[in-house]
Formats: sequence, C-alpha cells, structure tokens
Amino acid sequence: MKPPQHRALVLTPFDEDQLLRLRCRVPTTYESWLDTLKLTDPDALVTRLASDRISILIVEADFVFEEAFEETTSLRFVGICRNSTNHVDVDAATASSVLVVNTPGRNAQAVAEHALGLMLSLARGIPAGHNYVRDGRWEDPTEPYVSMRGIELRGKTLGLLGLGSIGGKLSAIGAALGMNVMVYDPYVSASGDVTMASLETVLVEADFLSIHAPLTDETEGLLDEARLATMKKTAYIVNCSDASIIDRTALVDALRSRSIAGAAVDVFETHPVAPDNPLIALNNVILSPHVGGATAETIERHSRTMTDDVLRFLDGERPKNLVNPEAWNRSSR
Repeated sequence: MKPPQHRALVLTPFDEDQLLRLRCRVPTTYESWLDTLKLTDPDALVTRLASDRISILIVEADFVFEEAFEETTSLRFVGICRNSTNHVDVDAATASSVLVVNTPGRNAQAVAEHALGLMLSLARGIPAGHNYVRDGRWEDPTEPYVSMRGIELRGKTLGLLGLGSIGGKLSAIGAALGMNVMVYDPYVSASGDVTMASLETVLVEADFLSIHAPLTDETEGLLDEARLATMKKTAYIVNCSDASIIDRTALVDALRSRSIAGAAVDVFETHPVAPDNPLIALNNVILSPHVGGATAETIERHSRTMTDDVLRFLDGERPKNLVNPEAWNRSSR
C-alpha cells in the first residue's frame, strides 16, 4: 500500500533551522501569526485544512474546534507549541484518531527569569527609578538614596504557588540567590532546596509570592480577600500565571490600603489590558504586557521539540509529548 502523502501547515513562530528539517521531510507552508498579526478564523481554518488536504497542523494560539476534526479527512496530527491545550478540542481529535502533541516546559526558563526580573524591579523600584531620571526629577543628588532605598532578595522568603517546570526553575534561581524557598503544591513532592508547606504557611511567611500554578477549578480565586489578609504588609506578589487565580477586587483593595507592599503582574483578564483596569492607576504595581515567555529561545525550543515529534510521527513512531494516547492506540490498529 502506498504511504500517505503528508502536507504540513505551520501557523506559529518557528525557528528557521527546524523549519528546514520539516521541509526536508514534508511539504510545509509557513504562516506565522507574528507575520500576519492575526489568528486564523476557525471556520476558515477548517476550509483550508480540507481544500489543501493538510495532515499536519502546528499552532500556538489558534483555535482548533470540533469541526476541524469532523469535517476534514486528511488531518492526522495537531501540534501545539505551548503547554496548555485548552484551545484545541482534544476529545474531538481523539474521536477522529488525530494525534495531539504539545511542548511542555518550552517557556519555563523565560517565565522564571521574567518573574525574577519583576521581583528585582519590585525590590529596587527599577521602573520608578528609570522614570525619575528620564523625567528630569533627579535634581538633588542625595534624595533618591532616601526615597528609593530598596531591599535585597538574599535572606528573604520566596513563596511559590506551584512547582511545575516554571516554579521549579524559579525555585533554583531563588535558592542560588540565597532566598529561603517555600512551596505550596499538593501534587508534587519536595525537590531541591525547597520547603513544602501548606498554602496558609506560604502566604504568612512569604516576602515575595510568585504564582506558577495552572488555572483550574481549584485555583480559580485561590487568593481571595481572606487569604491576602494573612500576608505580611511588606510582602510582594508576582503573577505570571493567570489573572483569575487572584481575586482582582481583593488584590486592588490590598494594594490601595498597603496591606501588602506591591505587586507585579504579567497576566490580565483581557490581553491587551482593559483601559479601566484599576491596577493601572496604582503606584505600587508593575505591569508587563504578557511577555513572560516571549524570548527567541522559547521559539527555538518549541520548534525543536515539535519538529522532533513530527519526525517521529512520520517515521511511524509514537510522539514523545503525545497528549491523547488513545488516538495513537486507535491509529495503530
């Protein structure tokens, strides 16, 4: 029997060397959303998958709904260049024997370093210092030594919510800086120089609380008014995970009343942030535009990881990062 003729469509930023590896094995169309500056309409994607007989689809943020699997016959592999798979209907893919593969940990180093940068910015007031100099307010050579005196990270307690790939890397960075690392994660065992503790203990002890848990039914609204009230008045919160893990009203109230010292936020209910978001008006908050994982190395890493699994698929081997093994069992019969 003649082997199937595969065609690939790549809609995510992809490393040139890895794109070449793909093209050496399968005809590949590359249309990064960074070039088009828009995501593909889900209905238009279904039409294109069918008309171009695409068998390998690689996305990062594009939505792949049930229709993509029910109304096409060629699709056999969907690659997701991120850890989260909630924008792809995995159940529908499995029912159609389509393999779904992701790239766990692809931006872990980037997000951990960004969280560190936000912690340092909070501790030393770096954005405020930049604005102070740029705006011509540095008239007295000694005044900033008083008004902008910061704190050091060494010796402080770094509280982590979540010890997955990102939390694990940040815990190692914190320990290397001489911080006392305390973690709440009911799904992992202790690892490295960290102390596992209850959520209540982590909140009470943390000088810097960095959130790296996924958004689930358990974590949505996890940090509410009562829990934020248990934190030190000198504590800082860093959130590079999901805005919904913190009750925003409770966070804004805590920041306004100075019942916590400050916060740094890289995630919001909407991207871009709504102009009436009350966090924008606060002077003890540092905001970044959801760029925690945005590095060149992240793109190279997810490209290499995904290409390795596409080539395994083309060679008849089970992909390493297969999300739905049931589909492999069906397709292997």
